[in-house]
Amino acid sequence: MPRLPRFLSVLLLWTSVVLGAQAASLAALDTTPPPDPDDGLTFRVLCLHDVRDGLRASFRDHPDAYAIDTRALVDMFEWLRTHDYHPVSLAQVEAARSGGPRLPPRAILLTFDDGLASHYTKVFPLLQRFQYPAVFALVTSWVELPPAQAVKLGPKLTVPRDTFLNWDQVREMSQSPLVEFISHSHDLHHGILANPQGNERPAAATRLYLPKENRYETDDEFRARLRGDLAESIRLITQHTGKTPHAIAWPYGAQNRDSDAVAESLGLTTMLTLRTGPNTPDVPLSQVRRSLVDYQTSVGKLAALINQPTWKNEKPAPVQRIVQVDLDYVYDPDPEQQERNLSRLIDRIKDLQPSAVYLQAFADPDGSGNITSLYFPNRHMPMRADLFNRVSWQLRTRANVSVYAWMPVLTFTLPQGHPMQGRVVQSTRSAGERGLGSPTRLSPFDPGVRQVVDDIYEDLAKSSWFEGLLFHDDAVLDDTEDVSPAALATYASWGLPADVAAIKADPAAHDRWVRGKTRFLIDFTQEITRTVEAYQRGEVMRRARNLYARPVMDPAAEKDFSQNLPDFLANYDYVALMAMPRMEDAAHPQRWLRALADRVKAMGGLGRTIFELQSVDWRNGQPVDSHELLAEMNLLRSAGAVHYGYYPDDFVADHPNIEVLREAMSLMSTLQVRRMTPEQQESRERVLQAQQQP
Repeated sequence: MPRLPRFLSVLLLWTSVVLGAQAASLAALDTTPPPDPDDGLTFRVLCLHDVRDGLRASFRDHPDAYAIDTRALVDMFEWLRTHDYHPVSLAQVEAARSGGPRLPPRAILLTFDDGLASHYTKVFPLLQRFQYPAVFALVTSWVELPPAQAVKLGPKLTVPRDTFLNWDQVREMSQSPLVEFISHSHDLHHGILANPQGNERPAAATRLYLPKENRYETDDEFRARLRGDLAESIRLITQHTGKTPHAIAWPYGAQNRDSDAVAESLGLTTMLTLRTGPNTPDVPLSQVRRSLVDYQTSVGKLAALINQPTWKNEKPAPVQRIVQVDLDYVYDPDPEQQERNLSRLIDRIKDLQPSAVYLQAFADPDGSGNITSLYFPNRHMPMRADLFNRVSWQLRTRANVSVYAWMPVLTFTLPQGHPMQGRVVQSTRSAGERGLGSPTRLSPFDPGVRQVVDDIYEDLAKSSWFEGLLFHDDAVLDDTEDVSPAALATYASWGLPADVAAIKADPAAHDRWVRGKTRFLIDFTQEITRTVEAYQRGEVMRRARNLYARPVMDPAAEKDFSQNLPDFLANYDYVALMAMPRMEDAAHPQRWLRALADRVKAMGGLGRTIFELQSVDWRNGQPVDSHELLAEMNLLRSAGAVHYGYYPDDFVADHPNIEVLREAMSLMSTLQVRRMTPEQQESRERVLQAQQQP
């Protein structure tokens, strides 16, 4: 059987970017999602593609993971009818959302993407037989091709022209009240060059890299490219059907704020995505969720598919294994050496099989914490190398892990002449008085600073793909900070004196000040998250935030960090707790770790706290022995910890030793443990606990 070209394989992975983690978590949920509300406005959507007789035999000539057998489609239609689902038209959905007639219970919208010939030969007759309405999304450049010209689906894959509809078939189908044609773009159903290293990403949501000019297309050029494409798609559908489309199904489900704005300006106000879940009244028609049907979808699986929860309604995955990676280790001024470094990282992560990588998006080669450059193009700071985009995409597509962008919140050292340079956190500490010892931080209370940080995160979202954000440990304020003018004005708006000495002189005011700063930093990171999500138009952004251990061990230490575990648990998907006993100068690291785990357990935080262990003793620069690191992981498990990981991963020096850590770190090993009988698991845990006795 011919293999899919690498480009198409990558795009199939892109199609699953917003689905893969959801599907994995769906299988792990321990409760059935609540039924959709019967409110006359909520509906579900199925996304289907090719329909074939003799599906598996057809894969010899044209493999397609999203094709289904004709018999399977008939069975699905029968199942919908038997189980009292009501297929509705897009017009019915739009009317209900505009105050018109309500939708029937269990309303479902059937959509078919790509304009395949089987939509005429297989699907259209079945719609007539069942009297089911459906939406068909056309790639008009494919329909436009003359009969003798093959359709190019990728750099090395072409298919016969008759694989797709022709305009005569489109016109005939469009006369039926059961059929509506919408745009699937004119010619955006492919990948484009997305970075200098040659990766390709979906054309509708990617800034094209122009190698001859050594730059990316500008925002205006990106919008103009999309505008021309979508206008041509609208023109052709209108010309051949007599009906102007007002909806688009984004190719591969790839979209962003700019692409949506272009589509809306052209009248494509309903937009179909590939994010799962019910379309409840709070989901706008510009973000319609769809469940993707593939060749493995049987009638037996249809109920689970239709009832998929949304990402934000899912519980966190029951097991998180995290590796935190410095891009500084990957970067090299020699491009060939940099590629060798990347290959070693990918192979190592692929071999270890953790659940996620926290990937550094900023440069800190000297470890000072003062961030002077970034690993992605942006409007405010120098770019050390255009690297985050490349590495994050390779980790997802080659190592099959989730990628979180690990980013600072405050420690951006802006270049000379920047308008916000110098707008930094100010302290009342006297010379020699001990404080946090943090690098210089921008003041989060300054509106101009917040706008700069928002811009940087938005530029990250424009340039790169990632599933989550890890907020760095620099979002801290101690008991002497911040006394900048913007900070004092903020305290006054809270009803506090605009004087830190006066605040600290009053215990009640002091407590309000401490709690207010903690809340302010949380709100700032939430604002950043909204900025990223608003650009990516997604609901898949997971948020983790670093937390120092001291506020967990001693809640009174909140005043020295503006951090506490209960607030973090309430506001983030995960808390990345720095479980680093050597950094805390613990005399007995394992006893310290057990005490830390006990504290987290007492606060009810084990379900969403990721214990981040240290693989290097920064006091002496020496690596922590891999067997010792394994013992710490086993100790945490025996203490009830669910999630853990380590930092840093030195893939150049092969430390830690993944052969030693695999059983503890690999998700596959974890799944094998979960398949043990209760007696086997109990015996195994007794052995682990015995190993940890001091």
